[in-house]
Amino acid sequence: MGLLFNIFAAVFASIGSFLFGYDSGIIASVITFDSFKSFINNPGNYDSLSGAVVSTFTGGCFFGAALAGWTNDRFGRKRSIQLGSLIALWGCAMQAGANNFACMLIGRIVAGFAIGILSMTVPLYNTEIAPPKIRGFIVGLAQQMIGIGFIVANWVGYGCQYLDGNTEWRLPLGLQLVPAFLLLVGIQFMPYSPRWLLEQGRDEEAREVIYKLHDVSSPDAKDAAEREFVEMRDSIKAEVVVRSRSLSDLWATRAMMRRTFVAVGVQVFGQFSGINVINYFGPKMYASLGLNASQSLLVQGIYGAVGPITNFFFITLVLDTVGRKKPLLFGAGSFVVTYSILTAIVACFPPETSSNHPAQRAGIAMIFLTSIFFSVSFGPVSWTLASEVFPTRNRSIGTSVATCANWAFNVLFSQVSNMAMTNIGWRYYLVFIILNAIDFTVMLLFFPETKGKTLEEMAVVFGDADELQDAARQHTSEKVDDDKHVIEHV
Repeated sequence: MGLLFNIFAAVFASIGSFLFGYDSGIIASVITFDSFKSFINNPGNYDSLSGAVVSTFTGGCFFGAALAGWTNDRFGRKRSIQLGSLIALWGCAMQAGANNFACMLIGRIVAGFAIGILSMTVPLYNTEIAPPKIRGFIVGLAQQMIGIGFIVANWVGYGCQYLDGNTEWRLPLGLQLVPAFLLLVGIQFMPYSPRWLLEQGRDEEAREVIYKLHDVSSPDAKDAAEREFVEMRDSIKAEVVVRSRSLSDLWATRAMMRRTFVAVGVQVFGQFSGINVINYFGPKMYASLGLNASQSLLVQGIYGAVGPITNFFFITLVLDTVGRKKPLLFGAGSFVVTYSILTAIVACFPPETSSNHPAQRAGIAMIFLTSIFFSVSFGPVSWTLASEVFPTRNRSIGTSVATCANWAFNVLFSQVSNMAMTNIGWRYYLVFIILNAIDFTVMLLFFPETKGKTLEEMAVVFGDADELQDAARQHTSEKVDDDKHVIEHV
């Protein structure tokens, strides 16, 4: 079947990422609807309560990502995606049918738990089925589907503002049931991760999957697939000797500490971009530039299309050519510039006292540029890098910890951003200027380049290849000695 099947499997699994993007986008519209404000029925505390609607979801995501480390090891990547889809159906139904605020919050937590599982598992699955030369593209499809979900959510939100009554917010929340059900049923027909199969001792099944993911119609292609299988099998068997699945493995050696630092760092630094603040509270940011509610939703809808279009060209033409590190440095440096200009515009031309339309347009342009720069840096690269740096034996728990770090900072920003923009205004953007300057320096000094390496070759990049080889030789030697001992006694 080859490359087309590989891409199809990755795109289909990435419906889980579509759910992530849709929920992130739709809630930005829902919390601006008058009918939803009436449903909450607490105008004096609406800023903090709407912040809770966002942050309870991201809190659920944190715990879902934490559980996913165990489910991916125990049941595999495919079954974990099905589990996330099933829980998503439950959470989305609770939100759409909520009859009080408490039910809404519980539905947000449950849906967040599901998205936490999916946000960790989908990039992991895509990483493990991807050929090394296009792994950036295959894993980047997860970010692409997040962006498409965000586009759909923004335009659904824009259209639903014209509906009457509670249908205005119930319908867009309920539409999430469709992709969740599709993923639950359809992922059953996708292959298991070959690396997970090898860990379970199901070697022949793993070989069949690798052959299916490659075009083995020619003898040379079949030989290449077989070599990949042998390299994968030998590396995983060596890892089994020296590594457990304990959380402490992530800092047990200098090389593992570096892997963990890179994976956690790139996920946290992605939050420092402020992109999810824009995603969740974009309409409020546009209001701070002088736009009315309807204009803000329209601009948010247009904004949502910019990132995915840019991301598509980046993952298809650039990511596997220039690597991981350079785009990350470009992104962090760009955010310092865009937030500096945005801060200056809002500080010098506050909408309460100024109707400077060129300044408004320049501020909107900075927000759009932030989305573009995110889509050619942290958007696709953070998911790719965090899931590819760990050895197979620790990949689930490592990716889980990195994703949990992402969601922890997502919770922080989603909870404080609404109140911060209300109480301190443009000064809040200074936080992102400082954070991006710091992470630029850290990445420049400590992040390696992983472009084009197989997952098994990451041991060379991070300096623990010799450890695995020695362990494999020792294990082989001990096995030979045991066999001799048995023969002598026979």
